[in-house]
Order: sequence, then C-alpha cells, then structure tokens
Amino acid sequence: MNIDYKWTDGCDEDFHKFYLKTEEFYSSIVGGLKNREAFVPYNISESISDVLIASVSGSAVGCAGLKAYSDQDVEIKRVWVDPEYRGNHISAAMMDELERRAQERGFRRAILQTRPQMEAAVSLYTKRGYKLIDNYPPYDKLDGAICFAKEL
Repeated sequence: MNIDYKWTDGCDEDFHKFYLKTEEFYSSIVGGLKNREAFVPYNISESISDVLIASVSGSAVGCAGLKAYSDQDVEIKRVWVDPEYRGNHISAAMMDELERRAQERGFRRAILQTRPQMEAAVSLYTKRGYKLIDNYPPYDKLDGAICFAKEL
C-alpha cells in the first residue's frame, strides 16, 4: 500500500472531516458529549497549526497535528487513522513526521493528552518512549485525562 503524507493546517477540509469523526468517537467512549464538554474548547481544529494528512490513492485515511504549547513544548493533537486502514503503521509513520517537524521547529519536548480507555493510543505512545506525566493545564482540571511527554 502506497501512503502519501502532506502537511497542511487546521482549516484543511480533510482534517475537519477527521475532527468530526474523532469528536463522535471520543464522545462515544465516555458516554456522550455531555461527559466531555470541558475538553472541547481545547481541541478546536482551526487552532492546530501543523496538520499531517495521510492518504491512500488520493483519499485521506489519517491525520495528526501539532500545536505549540510553550516555547519548549509542542502538543500532539488528533492522531487518527480510519479503522479500515489501521494495522498499516500509519500512526507510527505520522508520529515520526510529527516528532521530526517539532524538532525542526526547535521544540524540546512533545506532550499529549489522551484517556486511559484509548488503549491503542496509549500503547502507541508508550512504545515510542512517551512517559506518563502529571496532567498539564488545562487537563489538570479535567476528569478522565492522562498526559504523556517525550524529550525530543
């Protein structure tokens, strides 16, 4: 399978479609949107400056993003691969690209937030050397969040 990757931003049409899919999925795993309303303002798609889209035969099948958190830290956002394309190492390849781009931009650490029930995501991050850290703001005040970091 030939997978193409392109950089864009949070206003990209394909990324917005994935954003809606991920919103629906995240709400489904926590019992509905009302159980994650506090998380939504911190995940607006347009606020994500660097977005990577993975495509197969011209169709977008995955996404991932970077958002500056501080001068030193960059936050990884919305790593997602459509279910029918999982198992093809697309998320790992996107993580490679995210980390490379973050280093090029001068960031020293990548941080991210997920939930314990996102077992595949937690496994991906820990296999890549991400360590569980104390929740950083705003997730330090939101129930159900867990945070990870990796020195770049």
